[in-house]
Amino acid sequence: MDTILLPFSPRFIVMTICAVVTALLLLVGIFDHKVFKIVVIPLAIFGALTLLGIRDLTQKNHAVLRNYPISAHMRFLLEEIRPEMRQYFFESEKDGMPFSRDTRALVYQRAKMVLDKRPFGTQEDVYREGYEWMHHSVAPKPRAEEKFRITIGGPDCTKPYSASVFNISAMSFGALSPNAVRALNAGARKGGFAHDTGEGGVSPYHREMGGDIIWEIGSGYFGCRNRDGTFNPDLFASVAGDDQIKMVELKISQGAKPGHGGVLPAAKVSEEISKIRGVPMGEDCISPAYHRAFSTPLQMMEFVAQMRKLSGGKPAGFKMCIGHPWEFLAICKAMKESGLYPDFIVVDGNEGGTGAAPLEFMDHLGMPMREGVNFVHNALIGIGARDRIKIGAAGKIATAFDMARAMAIGADWCNSARGFMFALGCIQSLSCHTDRCPTGVTSQDPIRNRALYVPGKIERVYNYHHSTLHALTELLAAAGLEHTQDLRPIHFSQRSSTTEVSSFAELYPALRLGELLEGTQDRRFRDAWAMARADSFQPAG
Repeated sequence: MDTILLPFSPRFIVMTICAVVTALLLLVGIFDHKVFKIVVIPLAIFGALTLLGIRDLTQKNHAVLRNYPISAHMRFLLEEIRPEMRQYFFESEKDGMPFSRDTRALVYQRAKMVLDKRPFGTQEDVYREGYEWMHHSVAPKPRAEEKFRITIGGPDCTKPYSASVFNISAMSFGALSPNAVRALNAGARKGGFAHDTGEGGVSPYHREMGGDIIWEIGSGYFGCRNRDGTFNPDLFASVAGDDQIKMVELKISQGAKPGHGGVLPAAKVSEEISKIRGVPMGEDCISPAYHRAFSTPLQMMEFVAQMRKLSGGKPAGFKMCIGHPWEFLAICKAMKESGLYPDFIVVDGNEGGTGAAPLEFMDHLGMPMREGVNFVHNALIGIGARDRIKIGAAGKIATAFDMARAMAIGADWCNSARGFMFALGCIQSLSCHTDRCPTGVTSQDPIRNRALYVPGKIERVYNYHHSTLHALTELLAAAGLEHTQDLRPIHFSQRSSTTEVSSFAELYPALRLGELLEGTQDRRFRDAWAMARADSFQPAG
């Protein structure tokens, strides 16, 4: 009896109705040819649905479709549009990850030079655990008119670079569309700030607009490699000597996926990408998880020094997300032992962005940016090298407050990738890895990326940078400070409970100058320093 009634159960009723309607329409059409012309379209619709239901019943990949033929497709449709529904109808101003609706709106408004003020009062819960604020002064300063800049380049650098304190973080051509690269680089040129190429090489779209370039070299050595994937110093020197390239950066790891390599399948290695990256067509383009040009901290410092020499004396440094503490301290020991120092270090946090990465890597691998920046800052103080090495911070930086906070705990400048993507029109659709970016920022589809109108986006990139620095000058003035270099941990506090507050000076205590060399008792460094060795990344003992 149950089997007979099954077609009329809620699970199968949709398919039953489609089948019955199809049969009735077919019978009507057969017995009355004049009516057939009228019912042919609904007959085709219900007939197709019936066939779909039969397919659902017989397929073996989706259990829900076997149990709910036809109607279960509504689940997949709702699941497909769920992110858009949440974003447009259900998110509050402070919701949305990785960037809240409020932050995205702020970037859009500043990029478009429209009103970016908010009415009525803060929507933050200022008594929640983790809430942070910056202290103001009863004697505020006049707002600085200068564009905050710092000089990057230590004693071994013959061509130091005067950099803005806010620059475009590493994003490769390939991850970004040609028009996105054009707009970013031209915006950087107009605003006098730098554009990091990412590890995908210096493309014609970077060169076309003439903006300052930071050339990032990853483990694939794209643009300066031999056919077997090893580093080619002659090729590197020929590219790095270009006046448009202001600094050279060795990528050790990326915050969103530290310790993870990548593969661009052979099918996606176009003639253009083959030429830019120096990889053969018809073969997978492999970016290994590790470097082949060096394997020890001492060799790494020698490689950085080689990059500086081959570039003609330009600032050379490296970017990394902090992992095992002893490994970075091993690099510090290699600096002291060899006398070879980088000109800068960019600290990426595990909250940083990427085109695609495994969930476990994005969510649970690597040190967050703030802890990483402060760790590197104190380590360099501890070996007496902080005055010769500048520190950049990258990882979910989009506003002036984000910048001020990072600088207070050790950064000299900040990089932003997704902030500038928002300025280009990115709507955080989270489809970067699908090649179906709705705004053409990350798509290589020429039909999609033509929607990104370069002249208009140049202005928005420039406006976002200009307006964010303007907001930073206002924050500093309100705190009674004149320059970003005046920011200290004492200027910020964090709520640790409803009734307890800690200064950043307590949360991020400082080492004394040379303390690591003297023998520190600070538990953050003591054991890791003892484990660090200049001749190996493996811990001692």
